[in-house]
Amino acid sequence: MTPEKLKAIISQGEGTEVELKESKDSLARKVYESICAFLNRRGGHVVLGVDNDRNVVGINPSIVQEQLDQLAKDMNNPQLFKPTYYLNFEPMDLDGKKVIYFYVPESTQGHSYKGVFYDRNQDGDFELRSTEQIANLFIRKSKLKTEDRVYPMLGMKDLDEEAFDELRRGIRIENSQHPWLNLSNEEIIRSAELLAVDPETGKEGLTLAAILLFGNSHAITTALPAYRIDLLCRVNNTELYDDRELLSCNLLKAYPIMMAFIKKHLPEQPYIEGIQRFSLRDTILREVVLNMIIHREYSSAYPTTFTIYRDTIVTENWNIPYVYGHIDLQTMRPHRKNPKIAKVFSQMGIVEELGSGMRKMFKYTPLYANGKEPVIEEQDVYRIEIPYIPTLQGSDIDTTQKTTQKTTQKTTQKILEQIKLNPYISREELAEVCGVTTDGIKYNIRKLRESGVIKRVGPDKGGHWEVVEK
Repeated sequence: MTPEKLKAIISQGEGTEVELKESKDSLARKVYESICAFLNRRGGHVVLGVDNDRNVVGINPSIVQEQLDQLAKDMNNPQLFKPTYYLNFEPMDLDGKKVIYFYVPESTQGHSYKGVFYDRNQDGDFELRSTEQIANLFIRKSKLKTEDRVYPMLGMKDLDEEAFDELRRGIRIENSQHPWLNLSNEEIIRSAELLAVDPETGKEGLTLAAILLFGNSHAITTALPAYRIDLLCRVNNTELYDDRELLSCNLLKAYPIMMAFIKKHLPEQPYIEGIQRFSLRDTILREVVLNMIIHREYSSAYPTTFTIYRDTIVTENWNIPYVYGHIDLQTMRPHRKNPKIAKVFSQMGIVEELGSGMRKMFKYTPLYANGKEPVIEEQDVYRIEIPYIPTLQGSDIDTTQKTTQKTTQKTTQKILEQIKLNPYISREELAEVCGVTTDGIKYNIRKLRESGVIKRVGPDKGGHWEVVEK
């Protein structure tokens, strides 16, 4: 480390990766909390002999060696640090004064100081008090991601054929020559590395990523009994809700339902960029939905929520944070937390390069929200706020809701009529006859099935619909 480089570090002031301590006449004991926090987070620079205002106050020359010896001794004391960690402490002259500099790298293990685990954010060091926080630390340190957890008791029989249909449909739109289109379901699972050997039992089984992407209700309940995605519209009724979708299905089926919910309740805003015309709403909120799906920490029972308010959309999901605090284009550090899940969505052309989703949010939200920017906070709970300008207010909303209800009723009636005429009619054929999107047909059919108006006779693939006469 040169004096010039050290001055540049000091000039940044304290932050996520810089800690300054006076230590003029005695070693600042809290420096160990910072060392522990840096080991547990992303590493950082520590300078002793500099105050919080970035002034070089220096260390008493007569005790510099004493502090160096004490640091080396304490870092190798298992009664203080578990596990112990070797650091290289460097005495330096800066502006005619003595300082001690050392760099703490990010460790591959979780460390505690005096039995307490510490982590780092922009405000400094903080204790990890809850079992959940400590567990997340070790999950983050583990080479085995949560999505790679193996379930030997679950196999191909526990997967949902419709999810594979959804995947192939998306791939075909993006690339009709994609090699996965000619593979069997099991070959797709193996190609996507979603089958693995459990290191404890030595048996092969589905990974959590496979279950989340393709699992039937039994598989998902077995692996993640608390898994839910809660979609809420609270434009008028903010205490309860105007509309709600509570999803516990696999992600390939959940994604189009989430997008249909968005299209149902949020205003459209077409936009032309160059010669391309697209929907600002869909472009922004597709990235928000994918962020919820791909970056969620699925080991937690914390519910994932997507809530539409009168002028803001708010999403929350449990997270293993890599950057604590406010995230923008300068502070973001793209990190794909579930790369296997992301890989499958990328085959359909939905997921692009790492970090592009956040850049789209910041680029297009001001156009959708009259200059307002998104707000992203990364803590244990990852929170996104997307502002928008409602196109309708007051009585106009009530009128629009009534119109929407009438339209939905007409679509429902057409679906029932067509099923009676042709029980084997496909969703695509229904969409063409009814003049709505395939997502809209899926939404209406699911509602009809849940309310017992129609039922499926035979398997989902090869069976037919039947209207239940009451």
